[in-house]
Amino acid sequence: MSSYKVTLSGSAPWGFRLQGGKDFNMPLTISRITPGSKAATANLVQGDIIVAIDGVSTEGMTHLDAQNKIKCASYNLALTMQKSKRPAPVPTATPRMDSPMSVIPHQKVRSSFLPVHTGTALKIMSDYSK
Repeated sequence: MSSYKVTLSGSAPWGFRLQGGKDFNMPLTISRITPGSKAATANLVQGDIIVAIDGVSTEGMTHLDAQNKIKCASYNLALTMQKSKRPAPVPTATPRMDSPMSVIPHQKVRSSFLPVHTGTALKIMSDYSK
């Protein structure tokens, strides 16, 4: 498996979202990269596996352990990465707001029927893009 090293210089935000960990029975991976961020500039790839954080192996590391290790990086964050076995995801097209197609009457959303989100879901991702 091909591995590579990336050093993100400066301080947080780093510009990526972390997913997985021993507690989720999945490897620590990059699930999202913020366009124009330090992670994007350093050519981190969505889906790639984090093998080490600042020289410390992530084998057996929980999500929270990895999150804390990343938060401890004050000026530089060194990551050892492993290429994913999966192909990189293909970006999806965003619907155009200026489309000439009008809304069909039966598809109109009535404000009294808007869904309300009252609960929270189990968070298995950490966002380092803010």
